[in-house]
Amino acid sequence: MSAQPATSAPSGLSTPPSPPSPSAPSTSSASRGVRGRTGAGLWRAAGLRLLAITVIVAVWQAVAMAKIWPPVFVPEPAAVWRQFVRTATEGYSGYPLAEHLLASLRRILIGCLYGIAGGISLGLLIGMLPSARALLGPLVTFVRTLPPLAYLSLLVIWFGIDEEPKIWLLLLASLPPVAVATAEAVRGVHEDYLNAARSLGAPRWALPWRVVLPSALPEIITGVRVAVGVAYTTVVAAETVNGVPGIGGLVRDAQRYNQTDVVILGIVVIGLSGLLIDFLLQSLDRVLVPWRGRT
Repeated sequence: MSAQPATSAPSGLSTPPSPPSPSAPSTSSASRGVRGRTGAGLWRAAGLRLLAITVIVAVWQAVAMAKIWPPVFVPEPAAVWRQFVRTATEGYSGYPLAEHLLASLRRILIGCLYGIAGGISLGLLIGMLPSARALLGPLVTFVRTLPPLAYLSLLVIWFGIDEEPKIWLLLLASLPPVAVATAEAVRGVHEDYLNAARSLGAPRWALPWRVVLPSALPEIITGVRVAVGVAYTTVVAAETVNGVPGIGGLVRDAQRYNQTDVVILGIVVIGLSGLLIDFLLQSLDRVLVPWRGRT
């Protein structure tokens, strides 16, 4: 038997063309749209911040011009600006403004680095070991609830009036927030992660550094941001004793002589530098924890 030929459509008929499918937007156009929306959002946020600053300065100027309080209480923004130019060029208490700021940033950096390292280590112990939690947990909470001025005098007695008491004060201020955030994050690590690491042959000593710490990293970075903010609120107290050069020492000296414009200048410099450092920490968060906020 011969093979049957394959059935084909009659020569006069043609297969109807399939309906065109709706074309999906290209990846490049979609990414351009996302970038455009992101850029517009950034410009909008920058405009809102600029508007808020303008409103604050306008209200400040109006209150100063109303003469409700004397200039020693509420100086005009122009007076603070003139003090900024004078302090930046001629200096205050023998040091220019940049040197005051760098001295404070150096103290904050050293104190926070020690505090963050100690806080992460304590947090890992408290979060992973119940005995360490019972022993160290109340101590961390006790230190966290103390105001900095409560133990500044004791630190001065122990370490003198040089740099040591300032560094220790900033260390003690920044350590508890990191320790608490790390401990809570470690306790929240899912047990399946640890079991999977053990089944793959990970040694017990490597679990905190290879599994627990990376899983807890988002909450740890949040604790670091809180710790840096607490250190900034503590810097004025840390520099009340032999704090020149330093922004806190500058503010303290200006307060003694009722130089309100210098006090406000110091507050603004501390706030702006704090915003810059927090922005850098947020950028570090996006680099180290790119999965935050994604499902």
